[in-house]
Amino acid sequence: MFDRLKTQPADKILALMAEFRADPRADKIDLGVGVYKDATGLTPVMRAVKAAEKRLWEEETSKTYTGLAGDPAFSAALGALVLGDSVEAERIAAVATPGGTGAVRQGFELVRLASPGATVWVSDPTWPNHLSILAYLGVRMRPYRYFDAESRGVDASAMLSDLAQTQPGDVVLLHGCCHNPTGANLTLPEWQAVADLLARTGALPMIDIAYQGFGDGLDADAAGVRLLAARLPEVLVAASCSKNFGIYRERTGALFALGDPGRRGLTQGTLAFLNRQNYSFPPDHGARLVTMILTDPDLRADWEAELDEVRRGMLTLREALAAELQRRTGSDRFGFLAQHRGMFSRLGATPDQVERLKTEHGIYMVGDSRLNIAGLNAATVPVLARAIVATGI
Repeated sequence: MFDRLKTQPADKILALMAEFRADPRADKIDLGVGVYKDATGLTPVMRAVKAAEKRLWEEETSKTYTGLAGDPAFSAALGALVLGDSVEAERIAAVATPGGTGAVRQGFELVRLASPGATVWVSDPTWPNHLSILAYLGVRMRPYRYFDAESRGVDASAMLSDLAQTQPGDVVLLHGCCHNPTGANLTLPEWQAVADLLARTGALPMIDIAYQGFGDGLDADAAGVRLLAARLPEVLVAASCSKNFGIYRERTGALFALGDPGRRGLTQGTLAFLNRQNYSFPPDHGARLVTMILTDPDLRADWEAELDEVRRGMLTLREALAAELQRRTGSDRFGFLAQHRGMFSRLGATPDQVERLKTEHGIYMVGDSRLNIAGLNAATVPVLARAIVATGI
């Protein structure tokens, strides 16, 4: 049987990670992998997470299963963080998932089950795993214009023009904040325009919010999600705790399905059914830590303070890189780096230039020139700027 298997496409980011590890140069710089790192290159365990883990170790008395949907307290706590008071609890069906990727996958599974002929509209560009999962599930997809390669910002008019073609039963996949891979985000008026358009066309928005707190703050980063949740009759939200809680390996996320309160029971049962078919009971350790942090005033205050330090640190790196490039080039053409939010920006380099950055300077980034700002520190900002200029980007 196994001899009939076909080689699957390699994940380019994972391949880049392996190549970086094998590179013997001591001064190499990893700007490819999408993981937050502090100035020392470490992805730290947050203080509140450490404190919650210690308390959990002392207080936990059982490792038995939670429900198929996970602990309701987790869904309630994370739902409040993402949705605020934008939607009544009676409209929310929710399940815990193995990370944000699991939430995205279960969202697509729900779409396929509810509307087998649906077309999922995805931003051009988007996180490659969105496309991979949709292709694997056999769900029809279409791109919509999003990123303006000249301005390095959102081409809102082109986006709205494309999405005007959506129909009832279609799904529009949106990034809640800190767009991956571009770092270019919708403004609140642009979110409002999207909401108005979807209200007319009847398409359902599915929002992937993986970086809440990494952009302009917890509430500002969720403003678009909350606007759509309050305005539209049905919304899907896939949320991740990997980045803002720093618990990547705990695989902690949730899928929220907002709809008519009269159909909440049916939707909740369907989500639990999908969990059962995929992985049965979701992981609980990370979810329990998140619940403890979000419901304990002292732990939450410390978490929010450290998360804001992380956010401001990335903004400082963005501003430093933009300023250094302006100094070296005498041009403000890299000013977009200071305007983008989150870990990522697209530099605008060609694949050949990205390859030169790697081979000549030991600087690793994804082939489309997506760089992880969090992979930099004060010492490596001028190193990267010098390499960018030397490569002619």
